Amino acid sequence: MIAFHKATLSIVICLLCATVGAAQSISLQIEQAAREELERQAAGSGLGEPQFELSVVSARPAPACAAPVKIETLDTRQPARMRFAARCPDGRGWRHDFTVRARVSALVAVTAAPVSMNQTLSDADVTLERRDVSNIPDPVGTLDAVAGQSSRRSLRAGEILRASQLTAPIAVKRGDQVIMQAQHDGIEVSMAGEALDAGARGAVVRVRNSASGQIVRMRVLGAGAVQPVELPLGE
Repeated sequence: MIAFHKATLSIVICLLCATVGAAQSISLQIEQAAREELERQAAGSGLGEPQFELSVVSARPAPACAAPVKIETLDTRQPARMRFAARCPDGRGWRHDFTVRARVSALVAVTAAPVSMNQTLSDADVTLERRDVSNIPDPVGTLDAVAGQSSRRSLRAGEILRASQLTAPIAVKRGDQVIMQAQHDGIEVSMAGEALDAGARGAVVRVRNSASGQIVRMRVLGAGAVQPVELPLGE
């Protein structure tokens, strides 16, 4: 009887070990899938030297599966709460959901001093620091992406700069006298005009031709200069 109980106990222990081992294997696959997604997002955002800390959470252990488990990505918009699913393709056909809580840090642009609304930023206004950006949707990862941009609002010193907070400075204002430039096959034509809209470099604005009075859509080249929208934006 004792021997029988020992044998039964051994079987139970083996089954438990197999279940735990399968759950750990699936968790590692989930973690790897989450890490690859975070690396892809960081590369797309231009973040410098990103680092990740991940924790895989599940309400219950995943059951065993006779075939390789397939990992599906459900929602990776928020690093602090990423969702994945594991599917077993064998006859059992189960699906098990996982949550991955990630902490993301990287070198990002930070204000070195207070910044006023509409202030054009220079190299002296920003610096790179390692910060937790897990809950920052659009951090700026390089100083080159900041220089020459204007802030949409006032910022305190030490704030992480976000792409949505920045805009190209206004190059042409409503009422400005501008030069309408067009070049084709080596022939360049210039005409005087009046801007009817304000715009940054690359923006499309309405311009009244001073000679004919005709209103045309032009693209802003820079301060006081516009060109037809059909032409590629010059350097």
